[in-house]
Amino acid sequence: MYSTITLSILVSAMACIFTTVVAAPTLQLRDVFSPPILVPNAATVWFAGQHHNVTWDASNPPKSISNVASIVLKTAVSSDWIPLTLAEGFSLLDGSHEIVVPTNVTSRNDWEIVLFGDSGDVSPAFTIHT
Repeated sequence: MYSTITLSILVSAMACIFTTVVAAPTLQLRDVFSPPILVPNAATVWFAGQHHNVTWDASNPPKSISNVASIVLKTAVSSDWIPLTLAEGFSLLDGSHEIVVPTNVTSRNDWEIVLFGDSGDVSPAFTIHT
């Protein structure tokens, strides 16, 4: 019914599929640390050019954190403003990091801080005055 060549090709194809499935990498569980931002919060008012600490809850971290952190300033309406990186290269375990509020921002009450590390946590909207 089938020629020897056809059976040989079929067996080879099945062997390739089986090898690919068996050799697929296994996924490893990863710890994700997503610390909530404490400051700034909805009651926060900052002024352009001032130094402030961005503070987050660093309690209960996973055993290992593989990424360094960064702080980004953005508006709640993402199309209104290009996000600005305010700090980078620090540890999420620090619990706070000092930033300088940029002087090239506009006065508005929908600014947000994003804390990047293992994930991106966003602060509540707060106010910056120029």
